[in-house]
Amino acid sequence: MRKFIRGFGFAFNGIWHTSVTQLNFRVHLIAAVVAVYAGYSLHISTQEWLWIILCIGMVLIAELFNTAIEFLTDLVSPEYNKKAGLVKDMSAGAVLIAAICALVIGIIIFVPKLLLLINHAS
Repeated sequence: MRKFIRGFGFAFNGIWHTSVTQLNFRVHLIAAVVAVYAGYSLHISTQEWLWIILCIGMVLIAELFNTAIEFLTDLVSPEYNKKAGLVKDMSAGAVLIAAICALVIGIIIFVPKLLLLINHAS
């Protein structure tokens, strides 16, 4: 049981290290806070919350994997290597795809609510 609990400590350490050292992870965390605030303010439905939570998780997980792949690539190939560079580019591409999907889902959920709010105010 002790090993199991220690595993959580290692996981939180990885998340903490990534949030302290990686600007992109912090940007995604800020975007997550903005999305949660917008969802709360615009009273989104339970189903919409599920999509927002899924998107936040997907992007943060992708960023954690990207960081891990970059660290590992730098460890195994400290000198410039074209294939190592491509590995890093591909993992960054995965984050980009996750972020674009999250953005599109956010637009689908939030824009109609914002337009309603604007039309109602005028």
